[in-house]
Amino acid sequence: MAENQAVQPVVSIQDVHKSFGDNHVLKGVSLQVEPGQVVAVIGASGGGKSTLLRCATLLERFDRGSLSYGDIQVARDGEAGAVYGDKNVLAQARQKFGLVFQNYNLFPHYTVLKNIMDAPICVQKRDKAEVEQAARALIKRMGLEGNEDKVPCELSGGQQQRVSIARALCMNPDVLFFDEPTSALDPELTQEVLRVIRDLAAQHMTMVIVTHEMAFARDVADHIIFIDGGVIVESGPAEQLITNPQHERTRAFLNSY
Repeated sequence: MAENQAVQPVVSIQDVHKSFGDNHVLKGVSLQVEPGQVVAVIGASGGGKSTLLRCATLLERFDRGSLSYGDIQVARDGEAGAVYGDKNVLAQARQKFGLVFQNYNLFPHYTVLKNIMDAPICVQKRDKAEVEQAARALIKRMGLEGNEDKVPCELSGGQQQRVSIARALCMNPDVLFFDEPTSALDPELTQEVLRVIRDLAAQHMTMVIVTHEMAFARDVADHIIFIDGGVIVESGPAEQLITNPQHERTRAFLNSY
């Protein structure tokens, strides 16, 4: 690669707007995530964090703006608003990311192993033996050995969330999105899950994490964006933003923690 050739962002979100009725939730938000970067998204409830994540992962469509995964342009800004690619483009884009929800979203009647293996086999059409080998390796990596044949209701919340992370990783995504991954967990189980995310960060997994865990965001993220009222109020290197915020709204928010 030529020295002056820029590395292509894993995901690029430009000037995104999203309204629900009269509620203008996102008001021109832009975000680029580079390979291996960990970006934490912080802000008060209702500020637009989860809506941004839902738009990035195609669970919602934004009204205006553009979205790309690598060289796949998912949506562009047209005269009448956002213009999305066809179903093939959207299918390609969905192969690029994994999403970990706050409430796990596991199939309740599937075992741990089947939860992890299902999408790679059914969606990506990968070889069953290869997928099983990868799934078992992820189960070991997540500290879940011995739970392969259990169903979600037999697991703790922390274990369920680690199965959810393994399921996302088994798709070999370019980027992992986490939407408040510990908000449904008690403090002890929260630490279990944060430890796994720390390990992923140490292995340079590209991640975007919506979180209310400020110390974790400071220690694990490379970059933090603070969203309030549908706009990015402040963004910057994690340690700098948490310890020396420049904007009064950021200071007020962090003081509440």
